[in-house]
Amino acid sequence: MTVRRPLIAGNWKMNGLKAEGQGLARDLAQRLNKAGGVDFDLLLCPPFPLISTVVGAVAGSGIAVGGQDCHAKAKGAHTGDVSAPMLADLGCQFVIVGHSERRADHGETDALVKAKAEAALAAGLIAVICVGETEAQRDAGETLAVVSGQLAGSLPTHADSGKVVIAYEPVWAIGTGRVPTTEDVAKVHGALRKDLVGALGADGNGVRLLYGGSVKPDNAAELMALENVDGALVGGASLKAEDFWAIAQSCA
Repeated sequence: MTVRRPLIAGNWKMNGLKAEGQGLARDLAQRLNKAGGVDFDLLLCPPFPLISTVVGAVAGSGIAVGGQDCHAKAKGAHTGDVSAPMLADLGCQFVIVGHSERRADHGETDALVKAKAEAALAAGLIAVICVGETEAQRDAGETLAVVSGQLAGSLPTHADSGKVVIAYEPVWAIGTGRVPTTEDVAKVHGALRKDLVGALGADGNGVRLLYGGSVKPDNAAELMALENVDGALVGGASLKAEDFWAIAQSCA
């Protein structure tokens, strides 16, 4: 049986100024240090201007830091964009790619997400690749077809269990307070696991699958107990140290 260490990732999105980010990161680092050995990994993905601050605040704690996006190119004339090597240079170990807000707000295609994931791997980063269906797609019974298609189109060519994490985030559940039934989550994660094994062979069993979409302390334990749910990609609740820590502890 493959044992996958749970990953609890906080996506701060476009929130927080320097003092707030530093305080939140330090609080979590202190909680982790006080807890001693834990059975989960923590990842913080702050806005780009806060990355250096957060890296400094969690130094030595074991908390990883990641970016929320990266460009597919390593450098060049791309005003306002950030490359994967730049994130690695700041101390990041991960980067989120293909979040539904990027796919919707910036028109990102599976091909572009794949290119970004490949850029992340080339820079030594772990790519957290997001997939998820809209409410209309869900109501039309297209959930599995949509997420399987996104995974197939977004997975980098040289992916393996040490280089990628997959996050399932139903678009209609992000920030809405609505959460799929545990049966629905288990069904999607089971399908994604089969797809990963199909693409990567036995190593697909080692890829961590996160659930995201209105994850809170009061529903985390039930979600984290599901087969093939190996952690969470947390949005709003990651901005409160007590809530984020409670979600992480639900993995114990």
